[in-house]
Amino acid sequence: MASTLGGDGRCEIVFFDLETAVPTKSGQPFAILEFGAILVCPMKLVELYSYSTLVRPTDLSLISTLTKRRSGITRDGVLSAPTFSEIADEVYDILHGRIWAGHNIKRFDCVRIRDAFAGIGLSPPEPKATIDSLSLLSQKFGKRAGDMKMASLATYFGLGDQAHRSLDDVRMNLEVVKYCATVLFLESSVPDILKDMSWFSPRKSPRTRSNEKSLPNGVRESPTSSSSSPKTDPSSSSVDATTVKNHPIISLLTECSESDTSSCEIDPSDITTLISKLHIGTLKRDAADEAKTVRQQGESTDPNAKDESFLGVNEVSVSSIRASLIPLYRGGLRMELFHNDTPLHLCWYSLKIRFGISRKYVDHVGRPKMNIVVDIPPDLCKILDASDAAAHNLLIDSSTSSDWRPTVMRKEGFANYPTARLQISSESNGTQVHQKEEPLGTNQKLDFSSDNFEKLESALLPGTLVDAFFSLEPYDYKKMVGIRLAARKLVIHLKK
Repeated sequence: MASTLGGDGRCEIVFFDLETAVPTKSGQPFAILEFGAILVCPMKLVELYSYSTLVRPTDLSLISTLTKRRSGITRDGVLSAPTFSEIADEVYDILHGRIWAGHNIKRFDCVRIRDAFAGIGLSPPEPKATIDSLSLLSQKFGKRAGDMKMASLATYFGLGDQAHRSLDDVRMNLEVVKYCATVLFLESSVPDILKDMSWFSPRKSPRTRSNEKSLPNGVRESPTSSSSSPKTDPSSSSVDATTVKNHPIISLLTECSESDTSSCEIDPSDITTLISKLHIGTLKRDAADEAKTVRQQGESTDPNAKDESFLGVNEVSVSSIRASLIPLYRGGLRMELFHNDTPLHLCWYSLKIRFGISRKYVDHVGRPKMNIVVDIPPDLCKILDASDAAAHNLLIDSSTSSDWRPTVMRKEGFANYPTARLQISSESNGTQVHQKEEPLGTNQKLDFSSDNFEKLESALLPGTLVDAFFSLEPYDYKKMVGIRLAARKLVIHLKK
């Protein structure tokens, strides 16, 4: 295949991303539903070219159950799109001979691209090198943003929600890399000051193993970009330009480079140099069992699978729970809870629902508040009480005037029956809910929204057992302060 895009030098970095349908059967391949890419100047980090298109799988049975996703990808849209063989020349021209970049691309996107070209009998494109921002930032930036998923990194830097559309996501990926590199650059410039202020070392979490195969799940959402047209305007970035311009670090670099680029010590090209010094690895063919687990909106991986970021009772040491005040880039502080150096996320199986969703309590627009009250076993009580103590002590030191609200609720006369409230989010990157039919163990995802929650309400009845995966999120709101238990995933036990 002859490559014409960008000339013979092909010095650009290509950020690319795939949206796929997750296999539902063993041995079934991933189906590419969307391909999106941008070419980026390595010296100025500006977008030079963009391309995106939906893709129609040759095996239409792979999308037979595809429903409309909140990202906007629909079965009808995919059916009217070109096949991969029809876009293969364009994809090859964009990728071949360039530096590839993306979030978790080594284990997923690169493998899918090779498989797609092999599936149509063509040689795949080859990169000069690869920059996998997941492994790169986990190693060098540290887990300051929690699980290091793209959505978490974007939230950390205030870039908005992740769209789970290829073109939007690669643009967000570039912005995240810029922000992380800038922070690292500034820390290296005045290490005695900024590194002492850093609350997270970039070392690996003690729970990480060198041969670990489990991978982070990407959850994406945000305003939908148009994918019906193969080429889009490079200026139509999903990241608000005003947000980037007003970021204090980016503003510093912009003002400095515009005033005297030749003599300024902080230059945009230095950020690229920093990135190149951090890590650029060559692409290696990964086995299929290292493929990234993709959690598509409207689709799900096995709900019974244990997510390594959630700790069970035997994995938590009460003495290792601590609270820290984390600086926000816009100023101010936010509290976070950690177990050693890892954000404190818990999983607990077979919690009994005391009270389901109540219509007595509504939000500002009259919709029922999405939460349930569950009985808390003694071992979980100890962990939550220790978390309360760590957070409360830190708040006392910070001289807050808010009233403390305990996480575990104990009513007088009912001390042996403590409860806690689990908050449920109806946002597209919020709580995933599954129903598990016993004793067969079959699982089905339960879709709901804040306006259409009747199925969820009828499933979360008092006495029902749920497996809960939740994070502990300190809050300070209306003179009340405490820890919010935010449900990330619920598996409801159904008795046949």
